Amino acid sequence: MSRRLFSRNLDLQRLRDDGLFVRIIDEKFLVVAVPYVKEGRKVDWGNLITPLELAGDTTQKPVSDHQVFFDGDNPCDANGVKVAMGGSELQPQQERAGFKVKYHFSRKPPSGYADYYEKMTTYHALLSAPAIAIDPTIQSRPLQATSDDDTESVFEYPDTASGRTGTAAHADLLKQEVVALIGVGGTGAYILDKVAKTPVQEIRLFDGDHFLNHNAFRAPGAASLDELREAPKKVDYFRAIYSRMHRGIKPFPVKMTAENVHILDGVTFAFVCMDDGQDKKAVFDKLEAIGASFIDVGMGLELEEGSLGGVLRVTLSTPGNRTEARKRATFIAREEDVVYKSNIQVADLNSLNADLAVIRWKRLRGFYRDLLNEFYCSYTTDGNALWNKEDT
Repeated sequence: MSRRLFSRNLDLQRLRDDGLFVRIIDEKFLVVAVPYVKEGRKVDWGNLITPLELAGDTTQKPVSDHQVFFDGDNPCDANGVKVAMGGSELQPQQERAGFKVKYHFSRKPPSGYADYYEKMTTYHALLSAPAIAIDPTIQSRPLQATSDDDTESVFEYPDTASGRTGTAAHADLLKQEVVALIGVGGTGAYILDKVAKTPVQEIRLFDGDHFLNHNAFRAPGAASLDELREAPKKVDYFRAIYSRMHRGIKPFPVKMTAENVHILDGVTFAFVCMDDGQDKKAVFDKLEAIGASFIDVGMGLELEEGSLGGVLRVTLSTPGNRTEARKRATFIAREEDVVYKSNIQVADLNSLNADLAVIRWKRLRGFYRDLLNEFYCSYTTDGNALWNKEDT
Protein backbone atom coordinates (compact mmCIF):
# COMPACT_ATOMS: atom_id res chain seq x y z
CA MET A 1 0.00 0.00 0.00
CA SER A 2 2.79 2.47 0.84
CA ARG A 3 4.54 1.86 -2.47
CA ARG A 4 1.28 2.56 -4.28
CA LEU A 5 0.79 5.81 -2.36
CA PHE A 6 4.28 7.05 -3.13
CA SER A 7 4.09 6.07 -6.79
CA ARG A 8 0.71 7.71 -7.32
CA ASN A 9 1.26 10.94 -5.41
CA LEU A 10 3.88 13.42 -6.55
CA ASP A 11 3.92 15.32 -3.25
CA LEU A 12 4.89 12.20 -1.29
CA GLN A 13 7.40 11.06 -3.90
CA ARG A 14 9.08 14.50 -3.96
CA LEU A 15 9.81 14.18 -0.25
CA ARG A 16 11.74 10.99 -0.93
CA ASP A 17 13.40 12.46 -4.00
CA ASP A 18 14.70 15.27 -1.78
CA GLY A 19 16.52 12.67 0.31
CA LEU A 20 14.21 12.82 3.32
CA PHE A 21 13.43 9.74 5.39
CA VAL A 22 9.70 9.31 4.78
CA ARG A 23 7.53 6.40 5.88
CA ILE A 24 3.87 5.51 6.11
CA ILE A 25 3.27 3.34 9.14
CA ASP A 26 0.11 1.26 9.48
CA GLU A 27 -1.45 3.29 6.66
CA LYS A 28 -2.13 6.07 9.09
CA PHE A 29 0.65 8.62 9.20
CA LEU A 30 3.31 10.28 7.13
CA VAL A 31 6.52 10.39 9.17
CA VAL A 32 9.57 12.56 8.41
CA ALA A 33 12.73 12.39 10.54
CA VAL A 34 14.37 15.80 10.97
CA PRO A 35 17.35 17.31 12.81
CA TYR A 36 16.57 19.90 15.49
CA VAL A 37 18.18 21.69 18.44
CA LYS A 38 17.22 20.99 22.03
CA GLU A 39 18.32 22.58 25.31
CA GLY A 40 22.09 22.93 25.71
CA ARG A 41 22.48 23.55 21.94
CA LYS A 42 22.49 19.82 21.36
CA VAL A 43 21.54 18.57 17.91
CA ASP A 44 19.14 15.65 17.96
CA TRP A 45 16.72 13.88 15.61
CA GLY A 46 12.94 13.75 15.91
CA ASN A 47 9.93 12.72 13.89
CA LEU A 48 7.21 14.89 12.41
CA ILE A 49 3.92 13.06 12.07
CA THR A 50 0.79 14.06 10.23
CA PRO A 51 -2.47 12.35 9.33
CA LEU A 52 -3.09 12.03 5.61
CA GLU A 53 -6.15 13.34 3.79
CA LEU A 54 -6.88 10.72 1.13
CA ALA A 55 -9.48 10.07 -1.53
CA GLY A 56 -8.88 6.37 -2.08
CA ASP A 57 -5.11 6.27 -2.72
CA THR A 58 -4.77 9.91 -3.82
CA THR A 59 -3.62 12.63 -1.43
CA GLN A 60 -5.81 15.69 -1.05
CA LYS A 61 -4.90 19.24 -0.10
CA PRO A 62 -4.44 19.17 3.71
CA VAL A 63 -7.27 21.59 4.42
CA SER A 64 -8.73 20.24 7.66
CA ASP A 65 -5.41 19.67 9.47
CA HIS A 66 -2.44 21.98 9.03
CA GLN A 67 -0.82 20.82 12.28
CA VAL A 68 1.85 18.20 12.89
CA PHE A 69 2.92 16.11 15.87
CA PHE A 70 6.52 15.87 17.10
CA ASP A 71 8.11 13.16 19.24
CA GLY A 72 11.20 15.15 20.25
CA ASP A 73 11.86 17.75 22.95
CA ASN A 74 10.85 21.39 22.80
CA PRO A 75 12.83 22.76 19.81
CA CYS A 76 15.31 25.60 20.36
CA ASP A 77 17.03 28.18 18.18
CA ALA A 78 20.74 28.07 17.43
CA ASN A 79 21.44 29.74 20.78
CA GLY A 80 19.61 27.05 22.72
CA VAL A 81 16.59 29.22 23.51
CA LYS A 82 13.23 27.47 23.31
CA VAL A 83 11.07 28.59 20.40
CA ALA A 84 7.30 28.51 20.03
CA MET A 85 5.94 26.61 17.08
CA GLY A 86 2.36 27.76 17.46
CA GLY A 87 1.15 24.56 19.08
CA SER A 88 1.24 23.14 22.59
CA GLU A 89 2.74 20.45 24.78
CA LEU A 90 0.67 17.29 25.03
CA GLN A 91 0.08 15.80 28.47
CA PRO A 92 0.16 12.89 28.77
CA GLN A 93 2.19 11.90 25.76
CA GLN A 94 0.04 10.56 22.96
CA GLU A 95 0.69 7.60 20.66
CA ARG A 96 1.06 8.40 16.97
CA ALA A 97 2.27 5.83 14.43
CA GLY A 98 4.17 3.91 17.09
CA PHE A 99 5.86 7.00 18.57
CA LYS A 100 5.15 8.79 21.84
CA VAL A 101 4.57 12.37 20.76
CA LYS A 102 4.86 15.23 23.22
CA TYR A 103 4.18 18.31 21.08
CA HIS A 104 1.97 19.42 18.26
CA PHE A 105 2.90 22.41 16.12
CA SER A 106 0.63 24.75 14.23
CA ARG A 107 1.94 26.95 11.41
CA LYS A 108 -0.71 27.74 8.82
CA PRO A 109 0.09 29.97 5.82
CA PRO A 110 -2.70 32.38 4.74
CA SER A 111 -3.80 30.17 1.87
CA GLY A 112 -3.03 26.86 3.60
CA TYR A 113 -0.65 24.23 2.30
CA ALA A 114 -0.91 23.25 -1.35
CA ASP A 115 0.06 19.62 -0.64
CA TYR A 116 2.02 17.43 1.78
CA TYR A 117 5.32 18.32 0.18
CA GLU A 118 4.82 21.98 1.07
CA LYS A 119 3.46 21.16 4.51
CA MET A 120 6.22 18.83 5.62
CA THR A 121 9.13 20.72 4.06
CA THR A 122 7.90 23.88 5.81
CA TYR A 123 8.01 22.26 9.23
CA HIS A 124 11.23 20.45 8.33
CA ALA A 125 12.92 23.77 7.49
CA LEU A 126 11.73 25.44 10.71
CA LEU A 127 13.24 22.67 12.81
CA SER A 128 16.38 21.90 10.85
CA ALA A 129 17.66 25.47 10.22
CA PRO A 130 19.00 25.98 13.78
CA ALA A 131 20.58 22.50 13.71
CA ILE A 132 22.33 23.25 10.42
CA ALA A 133 23.59 26.55 11.84
CA ILE A 134 25.27 24.63 14.66
CA ASP A 135 26.45 21.73 12.50
CA PRO A 136 26.64 22.65 8.77
CA THR A 137 27.62 19.09 7.85
CA ILE A 138 24.02 18.05 8.46
CA GLN A 139 23.25 19.52 5.04
CA SER A 140 25.44 16.85 3.43
CA ARG A 141 23.71 13.98 5.20
CA PRO A 142 20.67 13.08 3.13
CA LEU A 143 18.50 10.60 4.93
CA GLN A 144 17.64 7.44 3.08
CA ALA A 145 14.14 6.06 2.81
CA THR A 146 13.62 2.61 4.27
CA SER A 147 11.39 -0.09 2.90
CA ASP A 148 7.69 0.51 3.30
CA ASP A 149 6.13 -0.62 6.54
CA ASP A 150 2.61 -1.59 5.57
CA THR A 151 2.85 -3.62 2.39
CA GLU A 152 0.91 -6.44 4.05
CA SER A 153 -2.05 -4.32 5.12
CA VAL A 154 -5.43 -6.03 5.40
CA PHE A 155 -7.08 -2.96 3.88
CA GLU A 156 -7.39 -2.14 0.21
CA TYR A 157 -6.91 1.55 1.02
CA PRO A 158 -5.50 3.41 4.05
CA ASP A 159 -7.51 3.76 7.24
CA THR A 160 -7.21 7.52 7.62
CA ALA A 161 -10.11 7.55 10.10
CA SER A 162 -7.93 6.08 12.87
CA GLY A 163 -5.19 8.55 11.99
CA ARG A 164 -7.50 11.54 12.23
CA THR A 165 -8.98 10.48 15.57
CA GLY A 166 -5.76 9.26 17.17
CA THR A 167 -7.10 5.73 17.77
CA ALA A 168 -4.49 3.91 15.69
CA ALA A 169 -2.85 2.29 18.72
CA HIS A 170 -6.24 1.10 19.95
CA ALA A 171 -7.09 -0.43 16.57
CA ASP A 172 -3.77 -2.29 16.67
CA LEU A 173 -5.12 -4.28 19.65
CA LEU A 174 -7.35 -6.12 17.17
CA LYS A 175 -4.71 -6.88 14.54
CA GLN A 176 -3.98 -10.47 15.48
CA GLU A 177 -7.61 -11.57 15.65
CA VAL A 178 -9.00 -14.29 13.41
CA VAL A 179 -12.73 -13.65 13.68
CA ALA A 180 -15.49 -16.10 12.81
CA LEU A 181 -19.02 -14.97 12.00
CA ILE A 182 -21.19 -18.05 12.36
CA GLY A 183 -24.33 -16.99 10.56
CA VAL A 184 -24.51 -13.82 8.43
CA GLY A 185 -28.23 -13.23 8.52
CA GLY A 186 -29.70 -10.07 10.00
CA THR A 187 -27.46 -9.54 13.03
CA GLY A 188 -24.44 -11.34 11.59
CA ALA A 189 -24.41 -9.13 8.50
CA TYR A 190 -24.31 -5.98 10.64
CA ILE A 191 -21.52 -7.47 12.75
CA LEU A 192 -19.57 -8.02 9.54
CA ASP A 193 -20.15 -4.40 8.58
CA LYS A 194 -18.43 -3.29 11.80
CA VAL A 195 -15.66 -5.91 11.96
CA ALA A 196 -14.63 -5.34 8.32
CA LYS A 197 -13.63 -1.81 9.32
CA THR A 198 -11.11 -3.10 11.86
CA PRO A 199 -7.57 -4.39 11.09
CA VAL A 200 -8.28 -7.98 12.13
CA GLN A 201 -6.11 -10.51 10.34
CA GLU A 202 -8.95 -12.64 8.98
CA ILE A 203 -12.76 -12.74 8.91
CA ARG A 204 -14.33 -16.14 8.27
CA LEU A 205 -17.97 -16.18 7.17
CA PHE A 206 -20.03 -19.32 7.81
CA ASP A 207 -23.54 -19.66 6.38
CA GLY A 208 -25.10 -22.16 3.99
CA ASP A 209 -28.16 -20.10 2.97
CA HIS A 210 -28.80 -18.05 -0.15
CA PHE A 211 -29.22 -14.26 -0.11
CA LEU A 212 -32.88 -13.60 -1.01
CA ASN A 213 -35.33 -10.69 -0.92
CA HIS A 214 -36.17 -10.98 2.78
CA ASN A 215 -32.44 -10.88 3.60
CA ALA A 216 -32.00 -7.65 1.63
CA PHE A 217 -34.51 -5.86 3.85
CA ARG A 218 -32.61 -6.63 7.07
CA ALA A 219 -29.01 -6.30 5.86
CA PRO A 220 -26.72 -3.28 5.64
CA GLY A 221 -26.60 -1.55 2.27
CA ALA A 222 -28.95 -2.10 -0.66
CA ALA A 223 -28.86 -5.13 -2.91
CA SER A 224 -29.70 -4.61 -6.58
CA LEU A 225 -32.48 -6.54 -8.34
CA ASP A 226 -29.88 -8.21 -10.57
CA GLU A 227 -27.95 -9.42 -7.53
CA LEU A 228 -31.09 -10.88 -5.97
CA ARG A 229 -32.00 -12.64 -9.20
CA GLU A 230 -28.72 -14.55 -9.01
CA ALA A 231 -29.63 -15.84 -5.52
CA PRO A 232 -25.99 -15.96 -4.36
CA LYS A 233 -24.88 -17.65 -1.20
CA LYS A 234 -24.94 -15.15 1.66
CA VAL A 235 -21.24 -15.53 2.33
CA ASP A 236 -20.38 -14.90 -1.32
CA TYR A 237 -22.67 -11.88 -1.53
CA PHE A 238 -21.14 -10.23 1.52
CA ARG A 239 -17.59 -11.16 0.59
CA ALA A 240 -18.03 -9.43 -2.76
CA ILE A 241 -19.06 -6.25 -0.96
CA TYR A 242 -16.67 -6.13 1.98
CA SER A 243 -13.60 -7.43 0.17
CA ARG A 244 -13.59 -4.02 -1.52
CA MET A 245 -12.27 -2.78 1.81
CA HIS A 246 -10.84 -5.76 3.73
CA ARG A 247 -8.55 -8.37 2.14
CA GLY A 248 -8.95 -11.04 4.81
CA ILE A 249 -12.55 -12.14 4.25
CA LYS A 250 -12.95 -15.87 3.66
CA PRO A 251 -16.38 -17.34 2.81
CA PHE A 252 -17.51 -20.80 3.88
CA PRO A 253 -20.91 -21.57 2.26
CA VAL A 254 -21.81 -24.28 4.77
CA LYS A 255 -24.16 -24.82 7.66
CA MET A 256 -22.17 -25.43 10.82
CA THR A 257 -22.67 -28.92 12.25
CA ALA A 258 -20.79 -31.33 14.47
CA GLU A 259 -19.27 -32.82 11.30
CA ASN A 260 -17.55 -29.66 10.05
CA VAL A 261 -16.64 -27.65 13.18
CA HIS A 262 -12.98 -28.45 12.47
CA ILE A 263 -12.96 -25.49 10.05
CA LEU A 264 -13.08 -23.27 13.13
CA ASP A 265 -9.48 -24.23 13.96
CA GLY A 266 -7.31 -21.12 14.22
CA VAL A 267 -10.18 -18.80 15.19
CA THR A 268 -9.37 -16.46 18.11
CA PHE A 269 -12.83 -14.91 18.48
CA ALA A 270 -16.28 -15.79 17.18
CA PHE A 271 -19.71 -14.20 16.92
CA VAL A 272 -22.33 -16.96 17.11
CA CYS A 273 -25.45 -15.83 15.24
CA MET A 274 -27.21 -19.12 14.63
CA ASP A 275 -30.43 -20.86 15.62
CA ASP A 276 -30.74 -22.90 18.79
CA GLY A 277 -30.16 -26.63 18.68
CA GLN A 278 -27.51 -29.30 18.73
CA ASP A 279 -25.52 -27.58 15.98
CA LYS A 280 -25.03 -24.60 18.26
CA LYS A 281 -23.88 -26.92 21.03
CA ALA A 282 -21.30 -28.42 18.66
CA VAL A 283 -20.04 -24.92 17.86
CA PHE A 284 -19.82 -24.02 21.56
CA ASP A 285 -17.93 -27.25 22.26
CA LYS A 286 -15.43 -26.58 19.48
CA LEU A 287 -14.81 -22.94 20.36
CA GLU A 288 -14.24 -23.87 23.98
CA ALA A 289 -11.89 -26.70 22.95
CA ILE A 290 -9.67 -24.37 20.90
CA GLY A 291 -9.67 -21.72 23.66
CA ALA A 292 -11.49 -19.06 21.65
CA SER A 293 -13.61 -16.40 23.29
CA PHE A 294 -16.98 -15.84 21.65
CA ILE A 295 -20.22 -13.92 21.83
CA ASP A 296 -23.62 -15.54 21.37
CA VAL A 297 -26.30 -13.12 20.17
CA GLY A 298 -30.03 -13.57 20.16
CA MET A 299 -33.27 -11.76 19.47
CA GLY A 300 -36.75 -12.68 20.64
CA LEU A 301 -39.52 -10.50 19.22
CA GLU A 302 -43.25 -11.16 19.18
CA LEU A 303 -46.20 -9.36 17.63
CA GLU A 304 -48.83 -8.70 20.28
CA GLU A 305 -51.80 -6.33 20.21
CA GLY A 306 -50.62 -4.63 17.07
CA SER A 307 -47.03 -3.87 18.10
CA LEU A 308 -43.69 -5.62 18.36
CA GLY A 309 -41.88 -6.21 21.62
CA GLY A 310 -39.08 -8.33 22.88
CA VAL A 311 -35.50 -8.65 24.02
CA LEU A 312 -32.05 -8.56 22.43
CA ARG A 313 -29.22 -10.34 24.19
CA VAL A 314 -25.44 -10.52 24.06
CA THR A 315 -23.65 -13.26 26.00
CA LEU A 316 -19.86 -13.44 26.30
CA SER A 317 -17.88 -16.65 26.82
CA THR A 318 -14.16 -16.55 27.65
CA PRO A 319 -11.70 -19.33 28.59
CA GLY A 320 -11.87 -18.09 32.18
CA ASN A 321 -15.64 -18.10 32.36
CA ARG A 322 -17.95 -20.28 30.27
CA THR A 323 -20.93 -20.34 32.63
CA GLU A 324 -23.14 -17.53 31.32
CA ALA A 325 -23.01 -18.58 27.68
CA ARG A 326 -24.00 -22.13 28.58
CA LYS A 327 -26.67 -20.89 30.95
CA ARG A 328 -28.30 -18.57 28.43
CA ALA A 329 -28.09 -20.76 25.32
CA THR A 330 -30.70 -23.28 24.22
CA PHE A 331 -29.43 -26.47 22.62
CA ILE A 332 -32.85 -27.97 22.00
CA ALA A 333 -34.32 -27.09 18.61
CA ARG A 334 -37.66 -25.31 18.82
CA GLU A 335 -40.77 -26.44 16.99
CA GLU A 336 -41.17 -24.96 13.52
CA ASP A 337 -44.30 -22.96 14.39
CA VAL A 338 -42.60 -21.50 17.45
CA VAL A 339 -39.58 -20.54 15.36
CA TYR A 340 -41.83 -18.89 12.79
CA LYS A 341 -43.67 -16.87 15.45
CA SER A 342 -40.59 -15.70 17.35
CA ASN A 343 -38.11 -15.36 14.48
CA ILE A 344 -39.17 -11.82 13.64
CA GLN A 345 -36.22 -9.76 12.37
CA VAL A 346 -36.14 -5.97 12.06
CA ALA A 347 -33.10 -4.20 10.58
CA ASP A 348 -32.73 -1.55 13.27
CA LEU A 349 -32.79 -4.15 16.05
CA ASN A 350 -30.42 -6.40 14.11
CA SER A 351 -28.07 -3.44 13.86
CA LEU A 352 -28.38 -2.64 17.57
CA ASN A 353 -27.79 -6.26 18.53
CA ALA A 354 -24.67 -6.25 16.34
CA ASP A 355 -23.43 -2.99 17.85
CA LEU A 356 -23.80 -4.30 21.40
CA ALA A 357 -21.89 -7.45 20.43
CA VAL A 358 -19.04 -5.66 18.65
CA ILE A 359 -18.65 -3.11 21.44
CA ARG A 360 -18.45 -5.97 23.97
CA TRP A 361 -15.74 -7.65 21.88
CA LYS A 362 -13.75 -4.43 21.66
CA ARG A 363 -14.06 -3.91 25.40
CA LEU A 364 -12.76 -7.42 25.98
CA ARG A 365 -9.71 -6.66 23.83
CA GLY A 366 -9.00 -3.31 25.52
CA PHE A 367 -10.14 -1.01 22.72
CA TYR A 368 -12.86 0.43 24.95
CA ARG A 369 -12.67 0.92 28.70
CA ASP A 370 -14.36 -1.94 30.59
CA LEU A 371 -15.43 -1.16 34.16
CA LEU A 372 -18.08 -3.82 34.75
CA ASN A 373 -16.70 -6.84 32.87
CA GLU A 374 -20.19 -8.28 32.54
CA PHE A 375 -20.85 -11.52 30.68
CA TYR A 376 -24.50 -10.92 29.80
CA CYS A 377 -26.36 -7.90 28.45
CA SER A 378 -29.97 -7.55 27.37
CA TYR A 379 -31.98 -4.78 25.75
CA THR A 380 -35.77 -4.62 26.12
CA THR A 381 -37.62 -2.72 23.41
CA ASP A 382 -40.78 -1.66 25.23
CA GLY A 383 -38.96 0.03 28.10
CA ASN A 384 -35.78 1.01 26.23
CA ALA A 385 -33.97 -0.75 29.05
CA LEU A 386 -30.38 -1.99 28.94
CA TRP A 387 -29.49 -4.51 31.64
CA ASN A 388 -26.10 -5.98 32.47
CA LYS A 389 -25.35 -8.99 34.60
CA GLU A 390 -21.99 -9.96 36.00
CA ASP A 391 -21.22 -13.64 36.19
CA THR A 392 -21.83 -15.34 39.50
